[in-house]
Amino acid sequence: MSLVPILTADQFSSADQPAVAQGVKTYGEVLNTWGAIGNSPGLLATYLPFLGRLNGPGALDGRVKDLVAVRIAVLNHCRYTASHRCTSALAKGVEVDELAAVATGTLEGFTEQEQLAFRLAEEMTVALPTVPAGKGLTGVSASVRDDVQRVFDAAQLTELVMCISMWNALSRFHRVMAVELDMPAPPAPVDAQI
Repeated sequence: MSLVPILTADQFSSADQPAVAQGVKTYGEVLNTWGAIGNSPGLLATYLPFLGRLNGPGALDGRVKDLVAVRIAVLNHCRYTASHRCTSALAKGVEVDELAAVATGTLEGFTEQEQLAFRLAEEMTVALPTVPAGKGLTGVSASVRDDVQRVFDAAQLTELVMCISMWNALSRFHRVMAVELDMPAPPAPVDAQI
């Protein structure tokens, strides 16, 4: 059961109604995460455009964004986020065996850029919270920082770090809120890692 009520379209504040209408136009329904966010009036109106911009076309390839989000969902053991990001990735041509490899951390078959994105995501998700600033100002190893700076330009790196940060926040939000699935379950090999 969700930690907070999941609002229906008519229960959102007037400030959120345009975002709800746009979201329903795109997805055909109010997603459960929006229903949870709607408990804080006006938050959805800010959240949806930002997330749309971050996940939409930009300097960083959309495939990298989706794959990194799946890895983060698995690392944070969030089935809801994995469901959404796997659905997005599959719709864009990512194969189930690629998602399975991402979920298990078997990354040899991916491009150098994708592998570095996964390494940065893992360090930001797992290591960063455990590294005191006195032992590592950024919480990310120097080797990973050097490698991502070599492979990604400034715009791509900004989007990548923001994407990793956002999916960490959202997967933790979804998990703690106990948001029920509203898209297909993640493929079995991904679900097994959650």
